[in-house]
Amino acid sequence: MTSPASPSTPAPVRRPLMPLDEARATLLSHALPDAAAESIPTFEADGRVLAENLVSALQVPPQDNSSMDGYAVRVADVKEARVVLPVSQRIAAGHAAGPLRPGTCARIFTGATMPEGADAVVMQEDTRDVGGDMHAVHVDAVPVLGQWVRRSGEDVTRGATVLARGQRLSPAGLGLAASLGLAKLSVFARPKVALFSTGDELVMPGDVAPADMKPGAIYNSNRFFLRAMLQRLGCEVSDLGIVPDSREKTLAALKSAADHHDLILTSGGVSVGEEDHVKPAVQQLGSLDLWQIAMKPGKPFAYGTVRRDAGAGDAASSACHFIGLPGNPVSSFVTFVLLVRPFLLKLQGAEAAMPQPVMLPAHFVVPRADKRREFLRVRRNANGGLDLFPNQSSGVLTSAVWGDGLVDNPAGRTIAHGDLLPFISFSELLA
Repeated sequence: MTSPASPSTPAPVRRPLMPLDEARATLLSHALPDAAAESIPTFEADGRVLAENLVSALQVPPQDNSSMDGYAVRVADVKEARVVLPVSQRIAAGHAAGPLRPGTCARIFTGATMPEGADAVVMQEDTRDVGGDMHAVHVDAVPVLGQWVRRSGEDVTRGATVLARGQRLSPAGLGLAASLGLAKLSVFARPKVALFSTGDELVMPGDVAPADMKPGAIYNSNRFFLRAMLQRLGCEVSDLGIVPDSREKTLAALKSAADHHDLILTSGGVSVGEEDHVKPAVQQLGSLDLWQIAMKPGKPFAYGTVRRDAGAGDAASSACHFIGLPGNPVSSFVTFVLLVRPFLLKLQGAEAAMPQPVMLPAHFVVPRADKRREFLRVRRNANGGLDLFPNQSSGVLTSAVWGDGLVDNPAGRTIAHGDLLPFISFSELLA
């Protein structure tokens, strides 16, 4: 039988859960972009964030050119089908073209500059050779003005801003920059992130065979997917391994990481009331806020800062960010894509907006509503709907492998078959 609580001992105050959008806004308010920039080869800039606007110094394409293999003509010379025109010149891509004489045509190839006087291209499938020597052709289709002609500046006009500061470069963006003649690009510095795990129960794959695992031991899966997602976001990642359950070793790891990184990221040990060494160590070296977020999976979350050593040079001008993710693998995965990803994008000067969901029909039912906002692991099916992974437990990482995205289901909502649901693809959240 338990004794009643002492009147002098106040009951613990249970704070309301923090809405996810509020947590994200609060977190992003701490992400001040590093103004440092570097010039790197365009070949190496995939995924990097532009530090300046790219303004075109030329027209793309620079001159009118053909978008087809065929014959450049004057529309006025082909007023009806089966007109015969002598071929006055041959123009390949990259070669100069002479003016087109009236009453003639020019053999032209895709990408070749249009000759002066020509105002359309007849594709070669609409012509026939006369006499077998390619000196003249039958034009079997009447062209219209501008047919199969790419106009100068059709893609990019001189003086236009084609890529904006803060834009994250994609493969297509690199090609566009190259089309402007840019061999190097000015990009923001990559965030330096220290990643480590804590807990004596964690074992690295390869260190211990499955048959030899001790009771309570688990393989460290979080470290693998967190490192991969950090690298996809363009971060320089220092994997500090598993820090033993020791206050002194935890303090030492945090101090060393803070002096040389922009962010320290850990998983596990952030639940309210949990006994571990990370929380008191971060509090001793800086500050720490423990949040309980109204989301499922992923309620526990921690944000704080760790002071940098005074001897760390320029790095001493500010503290290092600290983020602690929940330990359950799916909770860690989901909180990363919904909170850490936008934080890191903003930290490197990029737009931190969440991907826009698309509405797709549910091909499943959820008869019981949850008190928290749920992020369900789902997969698109061949009928254009969404299937639900049957086990939505925060420890079942299989759900994130099987699924191809998340359904953002508000608190208190049940789901009936056919309901339109907001779907966010992993292809966007993991890019």
